[in-house]
Amino acid sequence: MILDGQSPQAIVAAAQALQRGDLLGLPTETVYGLAADAGNDAAVAKIFAAKGRPSEHPLIVHVASADGVARFASHVPSFATRLIDAFWPGPLTLILPRRPDVAAVAAGSQDSVGLRCPSHSVAQAVLRQAERLGVYGVAAPSANVFGRVSPTTAAHVASEFGADLLVLDGGACEVGIESTIVDCTRGAPVLLRPGLLTPEQLSLACGETVHVSAALNGQADPQAPRASGTLASHYAPRARVRLVDAHNVSAELLAWQQHSPATATLALWTVEPVTLSAAFASRVHRQSMPQDAATCAHALFAQLRAFDDLGVSDIWVQTPPADPLWDGVLDRLTRAATPVR
Repeated sequence: MILDGQSPQAIVAAAQALQRGDLLGLPTETVYGLAADAGNDAAVAKIFAAKGRPSEHPLIVHVASADGVARFASHVPSFATRLIDAFWPGPLTLILPRRPDVAAVAAGSQDSVGLRCPSHSVAQAVLRQAERLGVYGVAAPSANVFGRVSPTTAAHVASEFGADLLVLDGGACEVGIESTIVDCTRGAPVLLRPGLLTPEQLSLACGETVHVSAALNGQADPQAPRASGTLASHYAPRARVRLVDAHNVSAELLAWQQHSPATATLALWTVEPVTLSAAFASRVHRQSMPQDAATCAHALFAQLRAFDDLGVSDIWVQTPPADPLWDGVLDRLTRAATPVR
């Protein structure tokens, strides 16, 4: 059931659902989350079951304000406090040492926990109303089957989980990709997942260099805690995703037209226009890719879902520029294009 997120009655109903231990489709500025009371282990277990998500893969806990951090974290380094002051509410998750008496299931049994304060007005209203009912934090991974494309509208959530799930409609998500994740458990800030915020922005805000996890460069990082959205294969539509260099799109397309099976269909998301012969016009669906990183991030998951709805067998996406502003988009596309092992 989808309810208007601007309705006060819907906000109360959503908070009451969380208090009862039910699941909720919750809009945030990044993506829609599948939410449950982070302090209710049985409710959190429903998230893992509904998504088909491994129970050791931790969830991010959403709080209404920085005041909620102390309920879940045993220690907050000074550089983490500066990041909170700079970017909360907003699309930044901090991995902090977890208080041993809370959120063990949400944290995947780790001694750390990911915390975020969303800026979306509907999420804020729900979190504050839930606090009044004794729900002090909400575990909320993306509201989709595990490993698949994240939802950025209420309709996306309903298509994943059906009409029985209560979903608040907060409109299309402003950011469109998941939050930046910074590990704050090893004495210095380390970027675990890129997002809207760049390492330079983070470093300037916290007064220390934010290091990039070796895992983002395909190397081992044994000190890194497990974190959401960091598996090699993730965010994948049903169609096969492939990244194509801008200079090779036309040549690759010509080869595809010459050698593809007659039943094959292709979606293109490119900045540069392409030339299609009349014989292939009905089998190739192209949409223009935004040239601005933030605009592209906003459109990314919705576009992948729209291509899937066309029933194409393959999706080719022009490789984003090598620029920190594009790191979040490139990260999601690279994981979407990586086959499940």
